Amino acid sequence: MPHQAASGVLIAGTSSDAGKSLVVTGLCRALARRGINVAPFKAQNMSNNSMVCADGSEIGRAQYLQAQAAGAEPTSAMNPVLLKPGSDRRSFVVLRGKPYGTLEAGQYATGRAALAEAAFAAYQELAAAHDLVICEGAGSPAEINLRTGDYVNLGLARRFKLPMIIVGDIDRGGVFASLYGTYALLDDADRATLRGYVINKFRGDQSILQPGLEMLTERTGLVGLGVLPWLPNVWLDAEDTLEVGAWRSSPRASGDRDRLRVAVVRLPRVSNITDVEALAAEPGVNVLVTTDPRVVADADLVVLPGTRTTVSDLTWLRETEIAEAVMGRASQGRPVLGICGGYQMLASAIDDELESGAGSTFGLGLLPIRVTFSDDKVLGRPLGSWHGHPVAAYEIHHGVAEPIDGTDAEQFLDGWRSRQTWGTMWHGTLENDDFRRAWLTEVAAASGSDWRPRQDAPAFAERRETMITTMADAVEEHLDLDRLLSWTNARPTKPNFWRKTPAAGGFRTKTPPKGGTGARSKDQAGSGGDA
Repeated sequence: MPHQAASGVLIAGTSSDAGKSLVVTGLCRALARRGINVAPFKAQNMSNNSMVCADGSEIGRAQYLQAQAAGAEPTSAMNPVLLKPGSDRRSFVVLRGKPYGTLEAGQYATGRAALAEAAFAAYQELAAAHDLVICEGAGSPAEINLRTGDYVNLGLARRFKLPMIIVGDIDRGGVFASLYGTYALLDDADRATLRGYVINKFRGDQSILQPGLEMLTERTGLVGLGVLPWLPNVWLDAEDTLEVGAWRSSPRASGDRDRLRVAVVRLPRVSNITDVEALAAEPGVNVLVTTDPRVVADADLVVLPGTRTTVSDLTWLRETEIAEAVMGRASQGRPVLGICGGYQMLASAIDDELESGAGSTFGLGLLPIRVTFSDDKVLGRPLGSWHGHPVAAYEIHHGVAEPIDGTDAEQFLDGWRSRQTWGTMWHGTLENDDFRRAWLTEVAAASGSDWRPRQDAPAFAERRETMITTMADAVEEHLDLDRLLSWTNARPTKPNFWRKTPAAGGFRTKTPPKGGTGARSKDQAGSGGDA
């Protein structure tokens, strides 16, 4: 019996980090090139990496980037449910871009009915406004312990009769077993949603795979849509984990003084770690994510990134002796940067009855500020400047920092700076090329490094766009998009934003798409967000 054409397609995976987000990003751009009005969608995202939309709502960073790839304005409908882990047993819920409360581990299997209905309504909203919705699943659809109440994988596919494609990561091994195991664990009704599979991250001669592909198709009846190659220079915005190996540089060799060593502290509940990707993309800057206090003490610059649990992670910082290393650096006038939650840790005092319930506690005392947490979350896309360099950013936090009377510290991007200790509530500041390079030049001088910015280095936004293009090129070359589209009712209805430029070997935008990862508007305060 022929399948009914669908309003969308669901890209699931054999596991987390199989490459679902990247495949969806590539599909959004590749299909937009064909003139199809595409929108990304993830019913539920569990991630502490998020972004602020123009309307002041908060969504997962991956869906924001996928909207950019599609040429669509990012909205809360694209990620209606965002779970932000605050501990191993509790997540803070953001529903349609606004705070909704908490979800305890024991409630996960039974307490999702309202979230499911909100997610389904968001999908219908997108389907009514676009030719095709490219949905991203979560984890694996074969997590049979969570099948009851599921609305992200099979629950979504069954509700809207979506064809489901499974992505398997061959780089981690066992891809055929993972794909077949996913198929085998589903009951007949769920299995009927499966249409095809994609092998991801392959290196080598594809003919070696052919016997396995043929056997898998024979045993499952699923269509092999193609094999995507390993793409070493694509490390688009992290989501569930920080895959530092994808973008970090190698440690600086002893005596190599024209490079800048940056140590980023890997906090237990790190949030918006994507802030440091722009540092890693800068030529001559070597970034290492670490929990080693010796690395923290030795680096030219140390970054304390955002965190979902400021007071708890501050306790961990002291237990690991990293706090001592950071304070030792500051006393010597050696550069330290705190961003959002990391900035809050640098405070003299922290009052927190909200996240940790700890009440008043001492911070590291390196900046003359007091941080107070409240129920009201701040979401915004502020604009500022530093030494004449424009800075566009975004902010997501509960804690509000205020200066202590009598301070002689200098203001710095909605934060403060004392000697070479810098702090700001703003995320995304380092994506501003002129500011980043000017600030790093000052940091290098303070640390004794001879590093200087390269004048021919590409802009960070250009590098991100190049990665989207690279992923889309791979999807077009290696996947059977015509077969995929035949399972849907999608038809081209809009002008093509992208044109092929053979001499350049890729696609370039004719008209800038809506959205993007850089902040553009004035402050838009609202409720929601975290440090």
